[in-house]
Order: sequence, then C-alpha cells, then structure tokens
Amino acid sequence: MSWLKKLFKFGIVLTLVGILLGAAAIFAAYLYIEPDLPDIEALREVQLQVPLRVYSSDRKLIAEFGEKRRTPITYDQLPLKLVEAITAAEDAAFFSHPGIDPRGLLRAGIKLILTGKRAQGGSTITMQVARNFYLSRKKTYLRKLYEIFLALRIEQELSKQEILELYLNKIYLGHRAYGVAAAARVYYGKDLDELTLPEIAMIAGLPKAPSAYNPLSNPQRAVERRNYVLRRMLELGYISRQEHDRAAAAPVTAKRYAPDIEVEAPYVAEMVRTRMLERFGDAAYTSGIEVQTTIDAKAQAAANRALRRALHAYSERHGYRGPLGHVDEIPADDPTRDARLAEHRRFGEIRPALVLTTHKRSAEVYLGEGETTTLPWKGLEWARSYIDSNRRGKAPRIAADVVKPGDLIMVRPITEHRKKKKETFWKLTQLPKVSGALISLRAKDGATLALVGGYDFYRSKFNRVTQALRQPGSGFKPFVYSAALEKGFTPASLINDAPVVFDDPSLEGAWRPENYSGKFFGPTRLRWALTKSRNLVSIRLVRSIGIEYAVEYATRFGFDPDKLPHNLSLALGSANVNPLQMARGYAVLANGGFLIEPYVIARIVQNGDAVFEAAPLQACPDCPVDKVPEPTTWDENARPEHAPRTITPQNRYLMYSMMQDVIRQGTATRARVLGRKDIAGKTGTTNDQRDAWFNGYNQSLVANVWVGFDDNRKLGRGEVGGRAALPAWIDYMREVLAGTEDRPPQMPPGMVTVRIDPKTGLRARPGTPGAIFETFRKGNEPGFAPGGSGSTGAPARGNPAQPADLF
Repeated sequence: MSWLKKLFKFGIVLTLVGILLGAAAIFAAYLYIEPDLPDIEALREVQLQVPLRVYSSDRKLIAEFGEKRRTPITYDQLPLKLVEAITAAEDAAFFSHPGIDPRGLLRAGIKLILTGKRAQGGSTITMQVARNFYLSRKKTYLRKLYEIFLALRIEQELSKQEILELYLNKIYLGHRAYGVAAAARVYYGKDLDELTLPEIAMIAGLPKAPSAYNPLSNPQRAVERRNYVLRRMLELGYISRQEHDRAAAAPVTAKRYAPDIEVEAPYVAEMVRTRMLERFGDAAYTSGIEVQTTIDAKAQAAANRALRRALHAYSERHGYRGPLGHVDEIPADDPTRDARLAEHRRFGEIRPALVLTTHKRSAEVYLGEGETTTLPWKGLEWARSYIDSNRRGKAPRIAADVVKPGDLIMVRPITEHRKKKKETFWKLTQLPKVSGALISLRAKDGATLALVGGYDFYRSKFNRVTQALRQPGSGFKPFVYSAALEKGFTPASLINDAPVVFDDPSLEGAWRPENYSGKFFGPTRLRWALTKSRNLVSIRLVRSIGIEYAVEYATRFGFDPDKLPHNLSLALGSANVNPLQMARGYAVLANGGFLIEPYVIARIVQNGDAVFEAAPLQACPDCPVDKVPEPTTWDENARPEHAPRTITPQNRYLMYSMMQDVIRQGTATRARVLGRKDIAGKTGTTNDQRDAWFNGYNQSLVANVWVGFDDNRKLGRGEVGGRAALPAWIDYMREVLAGTEDRPPQMPPGMVTVRIDPKTGLRARPGTPGAIFETFRKGNEPGFAPGGSGSTGAPARGNPAQPADLF
C-alpha cells in the first residue's frame, strides 16, 4: 500500500506544481500582455458608427445615409425579455461571472487537447465586447489571451449594464443592421418595446451567426435557432411553458424594412448629404450626424402632390403615349400579378395597374395586393393619342379605344367636390416627360419650407430648384416695375403699348418685341400693364430708367448684375436664373422689403452635441425706416441686427398691391379660387412657351413654380404660366394656408389714396365717369388735368415728364 501512498503524494505534488506553473504562466502572460492592453475608460465614450440622418423641422425622418444601420440605445431602453433572451442564448451566467466563464474555457481547452481543433464557445458577452471593440476576428491563441485579460479588466471598470449596452449596440445582426434597435427596424419595422416574444427570440438568435440564422435568407434555420433561444428561456425560468409553446409555434413574420422615411424630400436630402460630405468628409456617414432641416413636413407633402398633379395635367392635355407594357396572358393568381406590377415603381399616389377587362365605357383594373377597381369613363376619355406638343389623335368613343386587357398602365386618384360631396375615382395617367420645380420659403428669414426639384428624384437627380438656369419671362417684370417706382413713376403713369423697333447691337440687330397676344393697346397705366403683363410697357420702362440702373436695382432682390443681360431684353426676363433665386427676389416683396438669405439646414447634431445652429437674419417690418442704402454701400462682413432693407415700405406696398391685381383681374385669376385677399404674384412665360412660371406669396411665405422641358423644347400652344404652373401653386397654397389668417398688407405712412381717371392717370374731377381709386406716395400723387372746374393750371404731379420713347 506504501506505493499507493507515494503515487498519491506524487500526484498531489504534480497537481500543485502544475497549478503553480499554470499560475506562473498566466502571470507571465499577463505581464507580457498588460502593457498592450487598451484603456477601458475609452469604452465609456466610444463612438459607434451611426449613419447620417436628415430630419424635417418637426423631427420626421427625410433620409438616412451610411453602410451601417444603427440606432444606439441605453440599457434602460432595453425590454427585460430581450435582456433575458440574449443572456439565455449567449451567456446565461453573465450577471454572476467575473467576465470569463472558467468552465466554458475548460471545455474548449479539453476539446482542443483531445481533437486538436479550436472549439466554439467559452466566450462570454464581456469577452465578445473585448473582441468587437479592440481585437481582430482572426483566431489565434494570443488573441484569446488578450480577450480574457481584456474581459477581466472591462468587468473591473464597467458595470454589467454598461457592458450589455455596449454589446447590444455594437453587434452585427445581418442586412446592414448593427445593434438590436436597428435589427428591430430592419426585420420588423418596429421599435424595441413593440417586439413580440417570438420576434425577440429571433433577434436574440442572430449574434451566433447572422447569416446562417437569418430569418430572411434562411428562415428554416432561423426558426430552429429561435426555438433554441425559447427553450433556454424556459429552462432558466424566464418564460412559462404556455408562453414558450405559443412563441415556438409562431410563423416567421420578418420582412426587409427600409428606413422609415416619413417625409418625401429626396432633393433636400441630397443637398444636405453633399454639404455634410464637404464639411465632414467620409466621416459624415459614420459619425452619428443628425441634420435638422427647415423643411415643414406638411408643406413638403403638399408641394409633392401639387407639382405632380400639375405635371400630370400637362401630360394629359397633350395626349396618351400608350401603356407601360402588355401581358399576353393575364395571370390568374394575385402573387403573379403582383410580380408583374412590381416591375414598375410607384410615384407617390401614382401607381401601376393591370387591365383585366374592358366594358363599353369603363375598365376593370388590378391595383395589387388583391385590390381591383373600375376606371370610369371620366378617367379614360382624356386619352386621345399623342402626336406632338400641339396635336393629338381623335377622341376615344369606347374604353377599348384607350386600353386593352393585359395592358400595364399607370393610374392616379382624383377627388372631386360637387355639391358639398366628395367623390374619389381612379384615372388613367402616364409618367410625365415634362419637368418642373417648386420652392417655398418662409418670407421673414428665408427658411426653406418645401423643395421639389423634379417629378421624381430617382428618375432624375438634377435639382431644378437650384441647378436649372431658365429664363423667368414676365416673372422678372416686378423687379423692373419696382425700379421704375423708385425713379418717380406711379401705378397711374401712362406708358404707350404700341409697336416699336429697337436697333440694339447687343441684340444682334433690329428687335421687334410683341405682347403675347400679338395685339397692342395704346396708352396703359403701369398697374394695368403689370396686371395684364404687357411686354412693350416693360421695355419702354427699362429704356426710360436706363438699362444700367435697372440691372443695378435688381441686386436689391439678390440678383448678380454680372449674370444679367445688359440690354432691353432684361425687361422681358431674358436672364438665366433658377427658381431659388426667383423665390428670394419675391421674398423681398412679401416680407416688407428685406433681402433674406435662403437656407435649409437649421441644426447639426453630432453624437448628441450641437455643432451648428442657424442664425438667419430676419426681416423687421416694424423697425425704424432709414434711407435704403445703395447696394454698393452694403457691408458684407458686418453682422447687422436684421436683414438689410433693400426697398422702401412704400415701394413694397405699391408692388404688393399691383401684384394682388394680377390675381384679382389679370393673368392669374384662377387663384381667386383660394378666396384670399392677401395673396399676390406674377405669371411668367418665355418665347415659344418654353418656360412657364408662377411666382406668388403672401406676407408669411413665398412659393415659386416652374414647368418646362429639360432640353428646352416648346411646351406647346397655350401653355403659359397661368395654365401650366399656376395650378400647382394654387394646390400648394390651398393646403399650407388652410386655417391661417388672411392678412393683407397695411398701408405704410407717407401714402395717400385719391380718385383718378383710368384713361389719363390724372386726378379725377367730381363726376368723372369710371373714376377709380389709386394709391401714391405722398407728394407724388397726380394733379388734375388742365382746364375745367378745379384746374390749377399746374402740371400734373406724380407722372414724371414722359420722354418721347414712352409714347
């Protein structure tokens, strides 16, 4: 028996020596590794890679840019069941171990000795945090030692809650989702607190192998992994048997969810993305930048609808170009039909449809997802075949003249209000080839409320609001008229609307301008000339006040004089400008005479810290009125208290009043449907109807609409601003002004209103037939005509001596 005792003692000694040698080896390894261990304190302020997000002014998501979808959350935001599911699947002893699992490591070590292969397992959540934040994915013995020592150090420095928070924000869970909050959005379109138990278990099963156990790419294995997580939760007492059985029987409900875009403003998103890239470089996509824009979600949605409706209306006026495609055999089942419709994108409220049958004056169509509807005759009768911009085919008599079963078409909803009843029906439509833009600014400070750079960003990323240089046509006339008022003209000044030929070398020879109608109307008051958009009057005005003065005066509305034509064609809007520039110019007329600077970025936040806050200069209509400085005296470097006043209150009031008449009785009478007294604006149409504009406002906001072809083709006969662009402006303003106060401008001091003879522009005597009221700057009102009762024999004031070229 003595040899057994000796063997036992030898075994004990050998074990102790082994333990001592092991401890020495571990200590030596620690001494070797310790200098290279990182500072754990850095984990408290770790910068997770979070995508760039763009929001509206009311914090609704416009866009998200970046390879990684991640939404960092705090431990307090984690549902208890999610914490239980993750720990049950990954590390059941997480809340009790010191950072490593000795038994797990021992099992992995024994397997290595017996098989010579490295085994999975043994890694605690803390060790995974160490690996994910500090180490490579390459499996080496040295890396494992680093992982162990790092985990022990992390446990000393951070709480369990902090460790789990880091882990659940960092881990990759497939399909660009990093962290559990992003996974909930990607797979279920939900926030964490909205997840069901089977959904929680599905997400908790992903860290082990995000691809192999993915519910989208491998649903069968994903269910097996989910049910394993549920079993572990049952074994650990986290859920009851009933909860387990119900969750294990649940079907897979995961789908691929794109970021939950709440506001459709892709042109704005691209503008912001470009600026952030310029400012932050590639870090813009990963450094948790949130940009709050000035975009108003309601206004943006209204702008999208308004512009698209106007472009569709134009497209439908010029004829039907035919279906998107044709299916020879109509599928009998909905999934196959849906697959054919999925080949064609939706555009807002416009969607693809499949024609099933036609009747004499209607057609049955399939809209997708099991929904069918009827296209009534009023949704089809417009579809005469397209020939060119001025010609269409014969009017259809029956539905079969327009569509056939198997046609893939586009439809849009139409709402009509008749006798206080609202009726909605579907109408055949087509994707417009014509382009357009709508920009809306807050008048007092230039905040961009809505911006639509084209029909659809994904068809054309060209932003027509900021990049399209087009001729504004008559939309430029208000700036010329304002200059004339500053030179002493009045709304009652008479200018001769008569044929004239100009021999201007800068216009390459003789120029014979005409009015749009081709007619001439003789002596015309300034107010009426603007109301009816008389071209000859504008040209004579510019010639009278001087081309250089008119060009220099346009700088008061934000235009660059070097980019304006220095010839008489300026009067007819021959400059190349974009809709944003026009909106800025009209804002001066809207806000009381102040030149504001348009902006779209209100605030930039990076990882919770504000790094930029917009501080726009605002209009100040109630501020004391000093002499308006000349543009050459403006100090660009000084920081004034408010936006610079560039026209006088009196000038602005007269221009506002005259442009109200454009809507009351001029080229924009359609806008009277809005029933407001505070709206004003000006139509614009260029030669051969290549550009159609409406530029309008009230005292709170400005909205400008442009319609035209990108290749500068003609729009077609009759496609003037009042027809092609004005309807979009009306639709937009109807929505954004609903419920707001109707607030016409108040007459400023230093003005008088007198009765005048509309034929002469002079002050009316008692009993003058057809006399009307007109407003003037005090001291600039006209006198009575010479002779007759009450005549003073003095020259008529307020109408400056008329040079010969005005008559």
